[in-house]
Amino acid sequence: MTTPESLASDPTTTDEGLKRALKSRHINMIAIGGAIGTGLFVASGATISQAGPGGALLAYTAIGIMVFLLMQSLGEMATFLPLSSSFEAYGTRFVSPSFGFAAGWNYWFNWAITVAVELVAAALVMSYWLPDVPGWIWSATFLVILIALNAISVKGYGEGEFWFASVKAFTVIVFLIMGVLMIFGILGGKSPGFANWMIGEAPFVQGWHGIMSVFMIAGFSFQGTEMIGVAAGEAEHPEKTIPKAIRSVFVRIMLFYVGAIAVIGFLLPYSDPRLLGASESEDISIAPFTLIFEQAGVLGAATLMNAVILTAILSAGNSGMFASTRMLHGLAMSGKAPKIFTKVTKKGIPLPALIATTAVGALCFLTSLVGEGEAYQWLVSASGLAGFITWMGIAWCHYNFRRAYVKQGNDPKDLPYRAKLFPIGPVVALIMCTVVVIGQGLDFFTDPAANFGEIMMTYLTLPLFFLLWGGHKLVTRAPGVKLEEADLTR
Repeated sequence: MTTPESLASDPTTTDEGLKRALKSRHINMIAIGGAIGTGLFVASGATISQAGPGGALLAYTAIGIMVFLLMQSLGEMATFLPLSSSFEAYGTRFVSPSFGFAAGWNYWFNWAITVAVELVAAALVMSYWLPDVPGWIWSATFLVILIALNAISVKGYGEGEFWFASVKAFTVIVFLIMGVLMIFGILGGKSPGFANWMIGEAPFVQGWHGIMSVFMIAGFSFQGTEMIGVAAGEAEHPEKTIPKAIRSVFVRIMLFYVGAIAVIGFLLPYSDPRLLGASESEDISIAPFTLIFEQAGVLGAATLMNAVILTAILSAGNSGMFASTRMLHGLAMSGKAPKIFTKVTKKGIPLPALIATTAVGALCFLTSLVGEGEAYQWLVSASGLAGFITWMGIAWCHYNFRRAYVKQGNDPKDLPYRAKLFPIGPVVALIMCTVVVIGQGLDFFTDPAANFGEIMMTYLTLPLFFLLWGGHKLVTRAPGVKLEEADLTR
């Protein structure tokens, strides 16, 4: 074990002691893989059931545009300041030390809990093949795999995520090709034409309310794309790889999500009860991807999709372990977490931070086994809005970063990567994120029989975030950052 200072003379080592070993292909797949998960493979059918094909397409397109704006903002900052502690560092440098403290711990908490969520999900998926094996055995096995991928080297994480994401991307591409052939009647029987877009209330089911409900689901589905900001800290040539990933990820993700929603909307009627049931059941045979693969004549479609979903779960767990470990290490580097977490191995792995994150993830997983898992449900719900808080922080930090950059006599044209839609981009993204956060409780506020406990579970992250922010401010009395004095050192 060594400290970052002893590694600083190595040109492939960052000032934080981490290794710049993530190649362009790793960065690209980290960005793409972060957005492709069970939300697309399983929950996409429920969005069409709730809002109709037109409503689902509109909602996903709007969220896709919001993510594009956020990625532009993040790309500008991450290319200029490629730091693994990105969200904590940007908050500290461009808003206030207290905001950076809250943003960093919020992000760590979000992904540490996600590791636990994926361990539970992996056990459920394995029960499809081996129902008699206790779920905790599978969870423990996959936890060991995730630890190994993250403990060997950053390249080990990158390679693992590259192949996990490749499987997901390949599955979606095959699905889109088959779906288009089916829409035109070349495969799977007679062409459905626009019939499913014209039945009942289609294409817009439940009007604005239906679109808003999908708006929330779509927002959660895209979470993970911001992980490129953490990965930038260990990218080989961030000034080249990050812009390339930013430019390509929006087109690819929009193609995957909007394309998949369109295919499902053409081939399955929104009134099909299996679409809504897929997101509420452990039965993979009624997931929309499975239904369409079966309709196309693919043998063993349910088994195939179960394997792909397991890959998606492991990918999310792998990325969650990486992101939370780096954030905890970054918090320690800036004095916002115990100093022991600054230590790294000779290969640049923040091992104490990895061990601590693993322990927290494992403890959270154990709560799912106690009683009826109520504590676990509270933890999962508490992390639900954490991703949106991070996105809102990205928009705010970028708005201040660009203004500080100009105030200090710099020309935006000199930036390695420039967000072209500034200042409209971060402002619009911030407003859209706020709408999503407020809209989480739309049904609670309109339903007189709403359960107060459910409202608390939904919004618990917000008071926790403000408590961290305000608590740090109260203890440290740290002032907000003046733009003309903001730290732009690279």
